[in-house]
Amino acid sequence: MRDYSKVGPKFWIGATGKRLRTAGVEAQIVAMYLLTSPHANMLGLYYCPEMFIAHETGLGLEGASKGLQRAIEAGFCEYDEASEVVWVIEMASYQIGDALKPNDLRVKGVQNEYGSLPDNPYLVRFYEKYKDAFCMSVCRGKQSPIEAPSKPHRSQEQEQEQEQEQEKEKQGAAAPGVSGSDSPGGDEPGNPDGPDAPENPPSGPADDEKSKRALGIRELVAEGVDRQHAEDWLKIRRAKKAPLTETALDIVKREAAKAGMTLAEAIAHAASSNWAGFKAKWLDQPDGDRSRQPAASGRFAGFEDRNYGTGGRL
Repeated sequence: MRDYSKVGPKFWIGATGKRLRTAGVEAQIVAMYLLTSPHANMLGLYYCPEMFIAHETGLGLEGASKGLQRAIEAGFCEYDEASEVVWVIEMASYQIGDALKPNDLRVKGVQNEYGSLPDNPYLVRFYEKYKDAFCMSVCRGKQSPIEAPSKPHRSQEQEQEQEQEQEKEKQGAAAPGVSGSDSPGGDEPGNPDGPDAPENPPSGPADDEKSKRALGIRELVAEGVDRQHAEDWLKIRRAKKAPLTETALDIVKREAAKAGMTLAEAIAHAASSNWAGFKAKWLDQPDGDRSRQPAASGRFAGFEDRNYGTGGRL
């Protein structure tokens, strides 16, 4: 176990630190843990099962997995589930230094630490990144040209599966809807496909493609939407068989502008109100009119009680 670890003040205000802050408190906690973990080494490349993170941070497995995935997305680290090895990409330069002279005793220490690591997919990349700075002489883990890449973190797999589900739902979206508040033609809060929804219907091949391509969490986050709000809102849309297309998102943007709200604010409001869409006029409806919305049930219940100021926890 190391006696100490170096953590600079730029952890909080640097470019990566800002991305971690945007990603959420779980990402910040996991990132700080990975820098100061009792299991870490000076290379920032070490064996670290997720259960270590979960137990020693107090986040639990769900919080640890969420924080780790967001730290990966922020470019702070990489994680291989097969070997349970994490690589904090810039950690070696902070813990050791930007460069070592050939006669520095730490050169041998770096090579020895590197040589003792368990097999993992980051060995070659680490060597290529730091061989000159740390005067390294032996590279491990040379991959054959046909070797498969490392398996993505399971949160990435879940997001990919979610996008695939949205694509399947998109293919069936053209089928006629049943009559009722959620079918095309309705004009109640939560129905994104009412008669006045498409103000500018597609008129050409480019517009037609725009109206078909399903969007996911990644695109909403890129638009400035909080990830938790995006996840909740897309769950509601999937429950109503309404895949999010670029055309539908453009409509929400226009309606948000009419209401004097940002897209992020509009989607947060829609998620908390159990709306699959968003219309400026819905904000003006008295509570009595909104009672026409059927109450959510099952796993989508409780959105109206969720405190989004604390990361979406009830």
